[in-house]
Amino acid sequence: MKHEYKDSQLGAVLGLTDNIKNDNGHFSTTANTIKFLWNRNEESLKLDVDEMELELLPNQMVTVTYLQHVSFAKTHLPLAGILFNREFYCISDHDSEVSCNGILFFGTQDLPLITIPEDQQRKFSLWYDIFVEEFSTPDNIQGDMLQMLLKRLIIMSTRLAKEQLIVKSLENDQIDTIRRFNYLVDMHYKTKRKVSDYADMLFKSPKTLSNLFSIYNQKSPQQIILERLTLEAKRLIHFTDRQNQEIAYDLGFNDPAHFSRFFKKMTQMTPSEYRENLVTEV
Repeated sequence: MKHEYKDSQLGAVLGLTDNIKNDNGHFSTTANTIKFLWNRNEESLKLDVDEMELELLPNQMVTVTYLQHVSFAKTHLPLAGILFNREFYCISDHDSEVSCNGILFFGTQDLPLITIPEDQQRKFSLWYDIFVEEFSTPDNIQGDMLQMLLKRLIIMSTRLAKEQLIVKSLENDQIDTIRRFNYLVDMHYKTKRKVSDYADMLFKSPKTLSNLFSIYNQKSPQQIILERLTLEAKRLIHFTDRQNQEIAYDLGFNDPAHFSRFFKKMTQMTPSEYRENLVTEV
């Protein structure tokens, strides 16, 4: 089963499939799309995200963006996928409505792995059935209805993510600060590498951010910034044919040697050694 809604004038795309491994290449576009990947089977399955193996248990979902490289080579069961682009629904423009940036999407933490609890499985299944049905209703408000249903999924998933992935003792405004910090780092890590840069944008002191993240997890705000920069460096080495010098400049380093020292400090390997190690593994 594969469904797609398109608005050619806006370039908007929304897709749904019960087997994204088979259908991923059959949508109008998957470039620059955001995806929900949902294991609706009774068995676990595996996929790779940025060359890291991820196991999805039954009734678990994970969200990925166009910044990540996803492989379904290991996926042996049907994996449901919902994908959309910015032209269909811009999560940044609608952040006040859904508050998902930095939690579900464009975060700097581990992949948001969400478990649908037993008491909510019927609600999610009902949403899925209605979503499928709406694709078969091509009238002049179909786009609005599909957008409303997508928004509903984002809100339901964000609620679960907040419950499952964030320390429960945090207040709502603290959660929002963490969420916004994660999003801002994902947007500005190439040009802003000091905690004070993000503290200024959040109207907080660097100390406030550090104290908040000491409650949230063991990584400091500075570590999160540097790890995001390292992750992008790894992606560029692994998935592009750019030379180390090009990557250094792309990531905001004026001196390739500085980039090499930074990369070795973060990974214990120079960029060239990391690249050679990838070839050896293949």
